[in-house]
Amino acid sequence: MAERNELTRKDRISVWMRSTFLQGSWNYERMQNGGWAFTMIPAIKRLYKTKEDRAAALERHLEFFNTHPYVASPIIGVTLALEEERANGVPVDDVAIQGVKVGMMGPLAGIGDPVFWFTIKPILGALAASLAMSGNILGPIIYFVAWNVIRMGFMWYTQEFGYKAGSKITEDLSGGLLQDITKGASILGMFILGSLVNRWVSINFTPTVSSVKLDQGAYIEWDKLPAGAEGIKSALEQQASGLSLSEYNVTTLQDNLNSLIPGLAALGLTLLCMWLLKKKVSPIAIILGLFVVGIGFHLLNLM
Repeated sequence: MAERNELTRKDRISVWMRSTFLQGSWNYERMQNGGWAFTMIPAIKRLYKTKEDRAAALERHLEFFNTHPYVASPIIGVTLALEEERANGVPVDDVAIQGVKVGMMGPLAGIGDPVFWFTIKPILGALAASLAMSGNILGPIIYFVAWNVIRMGFMWYTQEFGYKAGSKITEDLSGGLLQDITKGASILGMFILGSLVNRWVSINFTPTVSSVKLDQGAYIEWDKLPAGAEGIKSALEQQASGLSLSEYNVTTLQDNLNSLIPGLAALGLTLLCMWLLKKKVSPIAIILGLFVVGIGFHLLNLM
């Protein structure tokens, strides 16, 4: 029986240290893929002995990947376990590995920002700033040390957690557990991405559909407002009471679309981009196309 090829603690520490540079080669086409592949190199060298196997492993880890750089660690851990099992003959294919990565990166991305950027960093920053403002040199030192201890500690322990959990996942391949987890993670990731469409994709069509003159008293009469601060105060009070800023009630194409289904145009654009990607159109070409169409529509007063 052949000796099992396993990742050592030293290998996992090397991966952990490299994961600090996950965004070192961030790009608009595949985002963190370069940093991800760089992170996986110590494990690939340990698990695969031939040049061909190592090249194939690097190639599958150059696929699209993007999440919060710190919460990528549990995904790295699970991936290490899957690669280890694959190197020892377990039937884990490229689709399963990429499916787990893509399925986990969406839900975890939504955790990283609130925890690190909006909670831990402001708390440490406020503490350090209060010390620094009093002339205490410990302020910046405490911030630097505490932030990196928390960050690196979290990344190490969650990577190890993912590695151990991933090993358990692969124990029941015959029962389809990995396939079920891959499918569930992919579905959850699609739900997360779907909920983010309306937040991150914005389209505003400007063509006017109708313009109706309002009755007198339904809008602010700017020429009758007092001068100076009193005029500003009066205008704000009238707007708060429900008066229109203009004497015309203008309805745009975007207003009609919003009354039909809010975010319909953004959803349509997202689905179009997904269809183009499925047709093997380069993401760079899609991005440049969006720039050209957006600028052209703006010059034509369509957006």
